Amino acid sequence: MNYTEKLQNVAVLGAGGKMGSGILLLTALEMVSLKLKPENRDKTFTLHAVDVSYKNLDDLIKYIRTQALKRAEKGIVGLREAYADREDLIENEQVIRQYVQDVVDVIKPTTHMELASEASVVFEAVNENPELKVKLLKQIDQNSTGQPWFFTNTSSIPIQRLNEEAGLEGRIIGFHFYNPPAVQKLVEMIAADQTLPELKKFAEQYAGALKKTVVHASDVAGFIGNGHFMRDALFGIQEAERLSKEKGFAQALYQMDKVTRDFLIRPMGIFQLIDYVGIDVVRFILEVMNPYFDDENLHSDLLDKIYNMGVTGGQHPGGAQKDGFLKYEKGKPVAAFDLEKKDYVDFDDFSAKEDDELGELPKGWVPWKKMIKKKSREDELKDYFAGLRQLNTQGKDLAFRFGKNSKQIGEKLVNQGVAQSASDVNTVLTTGFFHAYGPVNSYFD
Repeated sequence: MNYTEKLQNVAVLGAGGKMGSGILLLTALEMVSLKLKPENRDKTFTLHAVDVSYKNLDDLIKYIRTQALKRAEKGIVGLREAYADREDLIENEQVIRQYVQDVVDVIKPTTHMELASEASVVFEAVNENPELKVKLLKQIDQNSTGQPWFFTNTSSIPIQRLNEEAGLEGRIIGFHFYNPPAVQKLVEMIAADQTLPELKKFAEQYAGALKKTVVHASDVAGFIGNGHFMRDALFGIQEAERLSKEKGFAQALYQMDKVTRDFLIRPMGIFQLIDYVGIDVVRFILEVMNPYFDDENLHSDLLDKIYNMGVTGGQHPGGAQKDGFLKYEKGKPVAAFDLEKKDYVDFDDFSAKEDDELGELPKGWVPWKKMIKKKSREDELKDYFAGLRQLNTQGKDLAFRFGKNSKQIGEKLVNQGVAQSASDVNTVLTTGFFHAYGPVNSYFD
């Protein structure tokens, strides 16, 4: 089968979830793009949207309609050309309406997973649980009359493990979209030793059609993105625990979050980022990764403790941030969790004292949102960190400890062959995590 033929019958597992819905949208748009070509007008394109929840599927179709409408309004000129042979479509509004309907029509929502066995290509976007993924992949493959190709959105599980335990004989590739898939430009592509060459070629073609930035990672648990983030998070947790011996735990959380956000010019502090991903998710990913590294202990007793208190982070169904290490109001952190009180302490009760202890930021500092818009960002960052280095403050010391450790993590990923180069590590962190600069740099030498 060629590229178009492979994309005539596709399934997405977990289609109603946060990642699955984005993958489904992108695939539906690509399928309709192919269908609108003159040579494909008589071909049928089917996209099975598989999810366990009818409610998720209902919400999914609403999401698809909204996003397809936005895409049509932006690309009306190209759509008028694509529908040029339709004499009944005169006004732009008619063309847009037809395009949205065509996108929705290729999607077949279902709670029956057996329909995925009919697909030539299966995208798997279920929970980051090795046993669950293996079970579903194996079941679909055994019920299939053909030999489907599998794209797994795992962010941490070795692809070779999934391949062997599901008996897929190389018909699987790691294709890690970043969240949200429809917006994020980055995809980490991970091939197992046995991944078929023709599947790799197809994956590259698909990524190119979606205009994604592809970074190839070796098949090592956590790959590049989580390989760096999980270790970054563990170091942040360890630093907070160290600081908490001198001050309250809530105050330690506040300081480390402020340092990693403001002093290091990141979009989120390390604890806000852990909360965003989900304490439960971070904890589970570490459990997946830890057995593969004999020279490291990728585990945190603190994560276990706070999780067992029912503090999980993550998002509510509507997208609002759940409380985790930090408490949120309108998406902004306003308090930190105190282990002894088992409750949150408002920043207003202690932030002035902690800010004074950290010390001032260098002259010329700008927050992340402004920094990423600067045309001369590299020069600005170089001057900023040179200025920060000259300070004699606790904030500077904590920032450089964290920055140096983050750099060492990135260098280790390269030395271990997980990433092909420091540039790949930096691309993942700047593109996938929106950092203003990559961790492997000269700022912390």
